Amino acid sequence: MGKSLLFLPDISGFTEFVQTTEVEHSQHVISELLEVLIAANTEELQLAEIEGDALFFYKENEIPSLERLLALSEHIFTAFYSHLKLLEKNRICPCNACSTAPKLQLKIIAHCGELQFLTVQNNRKPFGKQVIEAHRLMKNSVDSDNYVLFSKELTDTIGLSGNYQSKLYNFKQGNDRYDGNQLDYLYSIIDNRHLKLKSFLIPSKVVFNKSPSFIVEKEFLVAAEELLEALTNYAYRTQWKEEVNEIKYHVNEVTRLGSEHVCVVNQKHLDFVVVTKEVKPGQLVYGEMTESPIPVDKLYQFYVITPLDAGKCKLVLETYLEAKSPIKKLAIFLIVKKVFEKNTAKGLDKLYDFLSAKRVQKQVN
Repeated sequence: MGKSLLFLPDISGFTEFVQTTEVEHSQHVISELLEVLIAANTEELQLAEIEGDALFFYKENEIPSLERLLALSEHIFTAFYSHLKLLEKNRICPCNACSTAPKLQLKIIAHCGELQFLTVQNNRKPFGKQVIEAHRLMKNSVDSDNYVLFSKELTDTIGLSGNYQSKLYNFKQGNDRYDGNQLDYLYSIIDNRHLKLKSFLIPSKVVFNKSPSFIVEKEFLVAAEELLEALTNYAYRTQWKEEVNEIKYHVNEVTRLGSEHVCVVNQKHLDFVVVTKEVKPGQLVYGEMTESPIPVDKLYQFYVITPLDAGKCKLVLETYLEAKSPIKKLAIFLIVKKVFEKNTAKGLDKLYDFLSAKRVQKQVN
């Protein structure tokens, strides 16, 4: 039996992140990042388990070369920090989870040896001495939360020396004692400035040279941040928009600029994308746009929230209905605008009732 690779990317700062931030959004952020790390697995490693904030990969009876392991590690770090930059630049939520996510870091622990396996509910997982050692190495004395660490057994196998240096890597020797036994390793702290982060689209703010087709205003007895969460959490959408039969969206994604969702209304699918516009300092804004509705060509809705006090805010919903043909413009003027305005006002009333019921339920619990 040949040696196998154990490879564990671990998101640093996860425990503090969850304890000190809004739990639901922090869970979404971590879920997104774990999916990014899984997708960055260019060596076809097997995923044994998701361990909260870490992934447990292995490659049975094969150890990739030094060059391939360093390239894999760089690819994973690049994907991780590229996604954090996307979350930072395109976020619309002011909560602590979304605002502090860019502070998360990543460490990678790699080890090797002959593995044993056990099968639990049809899931085959590595176990034994090497698995225990790999997990112990995650609790090391490296003075950083952003590094790659290769055990001595792995460095001896792939020929990595303690003086290896490159633009990204600068390996140093380290060791720690676990249960009276010393484990030696090489580690390199990662300087993110040397990563070539992936580019992504930052949607520009929408600018109009005309007034909204109509405006609906309403005061809510909740904090501005709570109202924004109700608007951007698509799981709530069918609770206050009765014309929406179903909503399809990425469950483990924090809503941000560029996020997409589909509203199913009377078996018709309306494709929405999150957009934004300029608002006054202190205001919160959530906007969405669709080119699906009939008979208009494009629909924008912007929910502009102004805090009034700790538990009260004002919502101004601006709707823009756009059409190119004279017939569609006439239809908007005669019929569509009135129908949209009526449904919008009704939806905000239902949203008010929904949030009131949630507040009462929270008080009861």
